[in-house]
Amino acid sequence: QVQLVESGGGVVQAGASLRLSCVASGLTFSNYLMGWFRQAPGKEREFVGGISRSGLSIYYTDSVKGRFTISRDNAKNTVYLQMNSLKPEDTALYYCAAVFRGTDLASMTSGAVNYWGQGTQVTVSS
Repeated sequence: QVQLVESGGGVVQAGASLRLSCVASGLTFSNYLMGWFRQAPGKEREFVGGISRSGLSIYYTDSVKGRFTISRDNAKNTVYLQMNSLKPEDTALYYCAAVFRGTDLASMTSGAVNYWGQGTQVTVSS
């Protein structure tokens, strides 16, 4: 069966960096757009950004532009989220997601996601 397994979360101070990884299995990874979402307590799940099948196109939501970097390694079935200059408002459960249909990264929504990871917690203290 398909599995997406995130890792790399933790508790850090504001200004620190973290790198999240998501390893996929049970699917043809290069056929999927990959995205990162996050959900803070009491808030709706938010789209952070996505990367095209080839890795050549990447989209970020405005709140993380210039601080976060998404990349993928299709040979390793892995997508990454490098998070720099972390802020307390980045505190959330971070999920990776796989989307089979479509090409428009900016319009990636929860409803379009075929597979979700279990999430990894990121906590940023001030």
